[in-house]
Amino acid sequence: LRLERLMKNPDKTVPIPEKLSEWAPRPPPEFVRDVMGSSAGAGSGEFHVYRHLRRREYQRQDFMDAMAEKQKLDEEFQKKLERNKMIAEEQTAKRRKKRQKLKEKKLLAKKSKLEQKKEKESDQSQEQQSSEEEADDTKEEKEKDDDAEEPSFVMGRG
Repeated sequence: LRLERLMKNPDKTVPIPEKLSEWAPRPPPEFVRDVMGSSAGAGSGEFHVYRHLRRREYQRQDFMDAMAEKQKLDEEFQKKLERNKMIAEEQTAKRRKKRQKLKEKKLLAKKSKLEQKKEKESDQSQEQQSSEEEADDTKEEKEKDDDAEEPSFVMGRG
């Protein structure tokens, strides 16, 4: 019925109830004028007043105990969160250190590989130069040998 009533007039604002605040007991009176108890001598009408005051005090004490328990649980939770955060930070730091070591190791391996490659190239170029010099020497020697072996004339032809 409420929904139908709201849908009949969509221009009307809808009242949204606010969240109720947590119940808190009335604070105890600062000065108590009539101190009474459930002992003999109190009138029959006074017992109900005493019972009401006692009930209210018990509620207040229960509320204070519940708030203390809640606060204790909140503190434990915060400590647990802090501990978990520290553990996670330590693990992250450890993993970061491991990644950094691997990165440095790869970088060193890459550098040493480049150096070896440069050394090989320089060795090869030196070998090529020396082999070219040797090849020139051997060519000259071959040419000398070839000149000596090659007859200047061929017999039997003519």
